[in-house]
Amino acid sequence: MRNIFTLAALALVATAAGATAMPPAAEWEIGPVIRGENYSVGMPLRPQPTRNGWAFDFPYSTKEAGHVHYITFDPGSLAEASRIKVRYRVDAGPGTRFVPQEHPHLPGTVSLFFQRRGDNWSAKGRYALFRWYAPVHTVQEIAPGVHEMTVDFDDPRWGSVVGGTKSGDNPRPFQVALANASSIGLVFGSTAARGHGVYATAPARFVFLDFDIQ
Repeated sequence: MRNIFTLAALALVATAAGATAMPPAAEWEIGPVIRGENYSVGMPLRPQPTRNGWAFDFPYSTKEAGHVHYITFDPGSLAEASRIKVRYRVDAGPGTRFVPQEHPHLPGTVSLFFQRRGDNWSAKGRYALFRWYAPVHTVQEIAPGVHEMTVDFDDPRWGSVVGGTKSGDNPRPFQVALANASSIGLVFGSTAARGHGVYATAPARFVFLDFDIQ
């Protein structure tokens, strides 16, 4: 049986069609914002609301025009969560490329991430196990069309920000991070640097259709 989490001041309720309504655009943040600086250069703080979800336009032409890194919301504790299911659409013209701003020779990617409350973004000491990124095989190259991702929290291949995996010495820190989650969502970058930002070579839009925590 699915367990749909309730956010503070926002219930994730089923719609008349039976689908799970995800948090509205106002609950999501385009960032990360660290010590007052937003690393998603050239982006608004919130995505645009749409009829069925939300959307944003990729910065385009060069990385100086901007780049999108993280889009997240606060889910509260994920201690009882089993998986995440995501559906999204990318609108772009023929020949449009999605370029990682730090590794432009690689394809631009999108993947899933969550973060423990209280992270200072240093990735040092105990904070090395505060950010967790979905297994490598679930990372998707950004491309036009409708796409889906499903990631299980019991997959041992979730990786920490410093490169270790949930398996081995890290199962306990992973579970503690889930129980004390402060953000979850999408990261844009490359397989070499998951959340380090992407821009497009021509006008392009990302439309988020569904985000379901089960």
